[in-house]
Amino acid sequence: MAQLKTQKTTASVTTFLETIEDEGKREDCRKLLEIFETTTNDKATMWGDSIVGFGQYHYKSDRSAQEGNWFLCGFSPRKANISIYLLAGVKNFTDLLKDLGTHKVSSGSCLYIKKLSDIHVPTLKKLIRASNTEMKKMYG
Repeated sequence: MAQLKTQKTTASVTTFLETIEDEGKREDCRKLLEIFETTTNDKATMWGDSIVGFGQYHYKSDRSAQEGNWFLCGFSPRKANISIYLLAGVKNFTDLLKDLGTHKVSSGSCLYIKKLSDIHVPTLKKLIRASNTEMKKMYG
């Protein structure tokens, strides 16, 4: 069975966030850490060397023998932007996305923002809550 490259680690989230070179992005990620922890009621954990994840679920693929654990939602500071992962699928929440502010979306679960001041944080909290609720319905 194929093993996922990105696994949950015991690395310190705080230490990781301190390594972000751009001061503005580092501060935004500190705020995101607080937003996600208070919205999900889950403690942050590192997944791989660059993803801050919240919660966890176990999945089993219908199409392959792959299965494993993955975070319910999270974020990662990338060079061009901050990636926000909403595993229930970003496009499932188009009603909320229209009120979010400046962002881009992928075809799957990724929402991209340049900085927190570009978006409406209360709407982000609603998105996080809605995605987590859907994921917990699907995976228990």
